[in-house]
Parts: sequence; C-alpha cells; structure tokens
Amino acid sequence: MDYREAGVDIEAGRAFVQQIRGLVQSTHRPEVLGGLGGFNGCFQLPMGYREPVLVSGTDGVGTKLKLAHELNRHDTVGIDLVAMCVNDVLTSGAQPLFFLDYLATGKLNQAQLTQVVAGIAQGCRQAGCALLGGETAEMPGFYQPGEYDIAGFCVGMVEKSEILDGSQVQLGDVAIGLASQGVHSNGFSLVRKIVSDSINQESPLSWDSCPDLLGGQRLGDVLLTPTQIYVKPILDALQAGIEIHGMAHITGGGLPENLPRCLGQGQSVQIEPNSWEILPIFKWLAEAGQVSREEMFNTFNMGIGFVVLVSSVQAEKICRWFESQGVTAYLIGEVVEGSGEVVGVSG
Repeated sequence: MDYREAGVDIEAGRAFVQQIRGLVQSTHRPEVLGGLGGFNGCFQLPMGYREPVLVSGTDGVGTKLKLAHELNRHDTVGIDLVAMCVNDVLTSGAQPLFFLDYLATGKLNQAQLTQVVAGIAQGCRQAGCALLGGETAEMPGFYQPGEYDIAGFCVGMVEKSEILDGSQVQLGDVAIGLASQGVHSNGFSLVRKIVSDSINQESPLSWDSCPDLLGGQRLGDVLLTPTQIYVKPILDALQAGIEIHGMAHITGGGLPENLPRCLGQGQSVQIEPNSWEILPIFKWLAEAGQVSREEMFNTFNMGIGFVVLVSSVQAEKICRWFESQGVTAYLIGEVVEGSGEVVGVSG
C-alpha cells in the first residue's frame, strides 16, 4: 500500500504547485524575497516608516463556499477570501503587504482549485499585496467529494502615529457609507435556508432562477458576486491628504455590530436608513424569507460594505471625491453621544 492508495496524490500536489506558480508571481511586490515552494515566505519591510507597526487579520469565506460547490463556480471565492482579510486590516489605516492562504480538500482537483487560486491572486492584485505563499492540504475522508475549504491571513503596516483606534473620532463626525457589491461573504447560512425552504415547498425557485426583483439576473450569479475590496480608494484618499477619523468593514452582524468597533468612548452613530440604495438582492431576500427589517440589518451589509468617519466640514467634499474615484458613496449618519449603539436601523 502507498500514500496514493490512501487517497493522497503527492505528484498531483507537485503539479498543482507548478500550475499556480505564475498566478502567485503575478502578485509579487519588490519586497518579496525568494519564490514559491519553500518552507516559508520572506518579505522585506518597506522603507520610509519611522515607527512601523504590523497589522494582521485572518478570515474565511463561510458557507458561501457551499453555493460555489453547488454551482461548480470557483473563480470568485478567492477574491472574497482576500477581501475579508485586507478590508479588516485597512480599518486601522494599514497598507496590506502580503497574504497567505490555506486550502484543504478531500481530493485535489487541479482545475477546480486553480480557479480558487486565480481568484486569490486577482484579489491580491486589487489590494496591492503579495500572495507570499500558502498551504494545500489533501485530507481524504474529511471533506465530501468535490468540496474544499479556504482560510486566509494578511499582514499590513502602518505608521504608529497614524493608527486609527477610535480616539480620533469626534462627536458630530459624519459617516460616509461606501457601497457594497451585494451580499459579500456574510449571512449565507440564512441565504441558503431561504432558498432551500423555497425549494422544499415545491417552488420553482433554484439558484438558476431569475426573480423579477433581480432584473433578470440569475440568483446564483448575484449571490456569488465577490466582496468589494476597498484598499485602493481608501489608501488613495489618505495619500491625497483626506483626513479619516475612523473606518469600519461591514461584515457579519451588519452596521449594528461593526460600526461601533471604530468609535471612541461615549459615542454612538445615528443612521439615516433611507440615505442610500438598498440593493435588490436584499429586498428579494427579505421578501422571499419573510425576514424582518431588524434581522436583515443585523445579518447583512444592506448595501454598505465599508464606512469612513470624517469631519462634518469636509464630508460633502470627501463624498464627492470617492464618487470621482468610481466608488459610490453616501452620507448615511452622524456620530452622537451614546454607549456604542447604532441608532435608526431597526424598527
């Protein structure tokens, strides 16, 4: 008996590494030392920092992967993986430097997993960070045939004096919401239950359905739209001298859970819920699942993927600046006295 008979094909693993080598190299920055295939990845810290601070973040894609498996479409979840990590690192004002991924599967399917890595590489290029390395684990018997799981890890850097930690936020600051591309990578357990319950009721609904609310688009395609990566417009804004007091990545838990994480003591945010466009996919989910307004806001981003807090004096100008960069932006609320609540999104 050999390892292949036990379900692990070492030669296929080696071939897979060779197949993705070009994808990985396409993300490299000048600071990357060495190449793919070693025991580790080496990255030289950028010059020009006086007191550099490393900022790290890690995440996965969650049960959105189940949808990718069911539709046999794997070219977008890698972008999601990078986005979930780099957007988190970005909230402290850090520039993402490098990214590593962990990919586990029952049996290595080169065509399938190359799509995944291609998405990871695309996400890294969008974020300007290097795909420094990763790990592919073949674990027969642990995953169902054709299934895989992915996790990611990102490291960024920021000047110590420029870290955003809530202390810069002032009462009266304005919240600018940057539009999401859709559901992103959170709430998919509820999404899948809404769809599966409809199918179980002998409804014609499926991932290939084109609900009227979605304007003829396939439900599965809309839901697989990858998470928006906000790194470039935010870093460009900081480079242009735009003063940002706080930032929040709107992920699981929506605005109520994530927006307070960038506030200072004794502060809350009053949201104007009709100040931005609720995307059709959220209207469809609320209707199809009979989900309450409060539950929708507590589960999904509802069309706002990232929030920046800025001075009220500069808010209109900054909002127009983001629009000029191709990022849809809305004035969605104001920092008020409170104890860390987001007011105005329930009821």
